Amino acid sequence: MIYPKPIATLIEYFQKFPSVGPKSAQRMAFQILKMPIEEVKRFADAVVDAKEQTCACEICFNLSNTSPCEICQSTKRDKSTICVVAETKDLIAIEKTNEYNGQYHVLQGLISPMEGIGADDIRIKELLTRLSDDRVNEIILALSPSVEGEATSLYLTKLIKPFGIKISRIAFGLPVGADIEYADEITIAKAIEGRREL
Repeated sequence: MIYPKPIATLIEYFQKFPSVGPKSAQRMAFQILKMPIEEVKRFADAVVDAKEQTCACEICFNLSNTSPCEICQSTKRDKSTICVVAETKDLIAIEKTNEYNGQYHVLQGLISPMEGIGADDIRIKELLTRLSDDRVNEIILALSPSVEGEATSLYLTKLIKPFGIKISRIAFGLPVGADIEYADEITIAKAIEGRREL
């Protein structure tokens, strides 16, 4: 079926989201069309506000509406430990466990030669800069146990070892190939508790 141009454009945009196929995009587009115009405007405003009012923290690169973010500003967080994650969604998953009270560093991706993402394309240099702080004595690698996560972990370990800082990795209570964001809080908490030194 050929949709009117405005509907076809809306469907195309919804299909740009991860895991959204043509049928799901079509359902979302038609749901928007069923909503009252005031609600659609609020939805559109929420999308624009989220984009305009969100920035990366200048210290850890967590997505936030302030820079530094609340975690980096907190005086109650342990400054001696930095947990390295790929994305903000992984940080949020770990925070939900209430098991970790240190700092974070969001790489904003993983090394993936197949996708053309190298070490210079993610926030590795900034992490190494943070290691010059004498208070840091442990790095926890909380990267998904995927091929990209493994490659990034090995690369980081090689770079961090000369600093003489303890490097640990969350335990593999997570299935291989799974993303941290989809794991439940108990699994993530156990993975952090059972981390091991590399």
